[in-house]
Amino acid sequence: MTELSQNTEGGKPADPAKLRKVISASSVGTLIEWYDFYIYGSLAVVFSKMFFPEGNATAALLISIAAFGTGFVVRPIGALVFGRMGDRIGRKKTFLTTLLLMGGATSAIGLLPTYSAIGFAAPILLVLMRLLQGLAIGGEYGGAAIYIAEHSPRTKRGGYTSVLQTTAALGLLLSIIVTISCRFVVGEEAFNAWGWRIPFLLSAVLVIFSLKVRLKMHESPVFEEMREAGKLSQSPLRDALANKNVLALVIVTMLGITAGLGVAWYTSQFYSMYFMQTVLGMNFLEANICVGVALVIGTPFFVVFGRLSDRFGRPPFILAGLALSAIGFFPLFSWIQAAAPSRDYVQIVASVTIQVLFITMIYGPLAAFLVELFPPQIRYTTVSLAYHIGLGVVGGFTPLIALAATSSSGNDLAGLIYPLVMTSLSFIICLVALRKGTASPLVRRAWEQEEKSITTTIPALPTS
Repeated sequence: MTELSQNTEGGKPADPAKLRKVISASSVGTLIEWYDFYIYGSLAVVFSKMFFPEGNATAALLISIAAFGTGFVVRPIGALVFGRMGDRIGRKKTFLTTLLLMGGATSAIGLLPTYSAIGFAAPILLVLMRLLQGLAIGGEYGGAAIYIAEHSPRTKRGGYTSVLQTTAALGLLLSIIVTISCRFVVGEEAFNAWGWRIPFLLSAVLVIFSLKVRLKMHESPVFEEMREAGKLSQSPLRDALANKNVLALVIVTMLGITAGLGVAWYTSQFYSMYFMQTVLGMNFLEANICVGVALVIGTPFFVVFGRLSDRFGRPPFILAGLALSAIGFFPLFSWIQAAAPSRDYVQIVASVTIQVLFITMIYGPLAAFLVELFPPQIRYTTVSLAYHIGLGVVGGFTPLIALAATSSSGNDLAGLIYPLVMTSLSFIICLVALRKGTASPLVRRAWEQEEKSITTTIPALPTS
C-alpha cells in the first residue's frame, strides 16, 4: 500500500487542514442538495392546490405528497447510474454532476406554470422535476460519504463522516428557515400566491456557491490508488448485482438498517409536520417552527453518536436507535396530540426532538458503517444502492402511507402502524444479520475483508 492509502484506510494520522477542507466541501454541497430535495416537502401543503384540479384539497395534498414520493422511487436508479460513474471515472466528477442536476431541477420548479395556466401539463412537469431531483440525490450521498471516508483515518471515520450526516437534517432546517423567512417578508397572501417560488429559485445561487467550492477538490486517494494499480472495476453494476455475496449484503443492509431509518426519518420530520397541520389543525408556521427547533436541538447528536461509534462500534447505536424509534412512535405522537389543542409548543418540540435523537443514533454512524461493508472498487454503487432503496423507496412514501391510513380509518394515530412495523422489522434483521460475529457468515467475511484491506493492499472483489 502507498503512504497516501495508509493515511486514509489504514488509520494513520491524516493532515487535519486537508481533512477539514474535504469535509466542508463535501458537506456544503450535500447540504444544498438536501435543501433542494426537501424544499418540495416543506411547501407541499402551500402549493398543492395550484398544480391539480380544484375541488378536493385533501386529494390535492395527497397527490402532491405522492409526487414528492416519485423522487424517492428513482433514487435507486440514480444510485445505479451515478454509482457506476463514481466507481469508473471518479468520486469528484460524479457528485459535481449530481449537484448541477439537482440545482437545475429545483430552480425549474420555481418557474413552473400552474394548473390554471397550462392544465395537466403542470403536474406532469412537476413530477418530471421531482424525478430529476431523485436521480441526482441518488448519486450524491454515497459519493460524499465515500469521499470523506476515503480521506479519513479508520479510527476516526465515524466522527468525520458523521459531519456529513448532519446535512440531511440541516438541509431540511434550511428549507424551513428560508420558507418561514420568505413568508414573513412578502406576507401570507403573497407567499401563497407566488412567494413560495422564491425558495426554489434560491437554489441556483446556492448551487453556484457550492460548485466553486467543489471544483477545488481533488480526487479520493483510494480511487487514485486503484486507478494507478489498474484495480478499478470494469463493470461495477455486474460486480455488485451479479455477485450473490455482494447482492445479498446490499439487500440485508437495506432491510436491516436503511429501510427502518428511512421510515423513522420521514415519520419524525415530515409526517409529524403534516400530522400537526392536517390532523391537529395547527397552522403552517406553527408546525414548521416546532420541527425546526427540534432539528436545531437534535442535529449535534449526529456527530456525538458518530464519534462514539469509533470507540464502541457502529451496531450498538444503530440497534438502539431502531428499537427506541419503534417503541416511541405511539406515545410521542400521542404527546403531540395532547399538547396541540392548548398550543403547548414546549411539549410538542420535546416530542419531536426525542424522535430526532433516536434517528441520530442510527444515522450518525451510518456512513462509516456502509463504507466499511463494501470493497472500494464498487463502494459508490453498493453504498448508494443500499442507502437509497431503503431510505428512499421504503422510507420516502411514509408520509403518504401514514396520511392515507389516517384519512381512511378516521383514527388520528392509524398512520403510525406502518412506521412501527417497518422499524421493528429492521431491528430484528439488524440484530440477527448485521452484528459483527453473529449469525451471518456473509457479514463476517465483509468485516474480515475490510480489516485485511487496512493492513495489506486493495482487496480483490469477493467471489460468488
